[in-house]
Amino acid sequence: MEIRELRYFVAVAEELHFGKAAQRLGIAQPPLSRTISQLERRLGIALLERTSRKVTLTEAGAVLLNEARAILSAVTAAERRTQRAATTHPSLVLAVKSGTAGELLTKLLDAYAAEPGAATVDLLLCEAHQHQQLLQDGQADVALLHLPFDSAAGLDTETLRTEGQVAILPASHSLAGRSQVRMADVASLPTLPVARWPGPGGSYPEGLGPEVRNLTQVFQLIALGRTTVVLPESAGGDLRRDLAAVPVLDAPPVTTVIAWPPHSRLRTVADLIRVATRL
Repeated sequence: MEIRELRYFVAVAEELHFGKAAQRLGIAQPPLSRTISQLERRLGIALLERTSRKVTLTEAGAVLLNEARAILSAVTAAERRTQRAATTHPSLVLAVKSGTAGELLTKLLDAYAAEPGAATVDLLLCEAHQHQQLLQDGQADVALLHLPFDSAAGLDTETLRTEGQVAILPASHSLAGRSQVRMADVASLPTLPVARWPGPGGSYPEGLGPEVRNLTQVFQLIALGRTTVVLPESAGGDLRRDLAAVPVLDAPPVTTVIAWPPHSRLRTVADLIRVATRL
C-alpha cells in the first residue's frame, strides 16, 4: 500500500462521501474512486459499501481506517522530527496543559537550560486529552501528563511527583475558610455544580456543571460563583485573590509524569527526561 492510497482512503472513510473527500483532498472525484477501487482489488476485499444514497465502511474498512490513521500520524511525525533535526540549533517541543505544573515546569526548564549543550525548549500549551495526538503526530516530542486524568497508553513515562487535590472555591464561600473538605462536600454544593471536562473523544459527561476546557475559563466561572472544581494541589499554588484552595481529604492522588513516544531516539529528549527525573 502506498501513502497516497492511505491518505485517499482515510479521507473517504471519514467523510463517507466521495465528492466531499475529493474536495478535501483537492483532487477530482474520478481518480479518487479509481484509487480506492485499485486498493480494494489489490487487497482482495471490500473496504466500502457503496449505494446510490450512501457510503459505509465494511468491517475490514474500519480496521484499515484505524491502521491507516496510525501510519499517517507516524509518517507526519517522522517528517516533522527529521526537519527539526536538520536545523542548526537543536530544539524540542514540550506539551503542557495550560495553567498546570507551574512550579515544577519552571524548575524543570531552569535546570535543563543550565545543562551543557541544552536545546531550545518550545512550549506547546494544549487542552485536556490532546497530549497523545501531539506526541503521535510529531507536533510535540515530550509532554507532562497528570494521571489518572490523562491517558499515557502507548507512551513511555517517568514519574515526577504525586500530590493530593484541592477544591477551588470563591474566596467568599462558606467552605473557603475550612482547613479541609471531602468530595461529598464539594459534590453537594447546590449553587456551585462541579465543572465538567471533556473526555478523550471530546464529549462531556452528563451533569449540571458548566462545560470547560482550560483553567483560565474555569477560574473565571468560579470567581463568578457559577461552578467549582477539584484539581491537583499545585494548580492552587498561585491563585487570584478572589479564589481559595481547600484540601480535599478523600480525593484520589494525582501523579505527574513526563511522557514520550516509545520509539523516540532524540538525545535532547533523553537529556530532558534525565533532568526531570533528577528533580
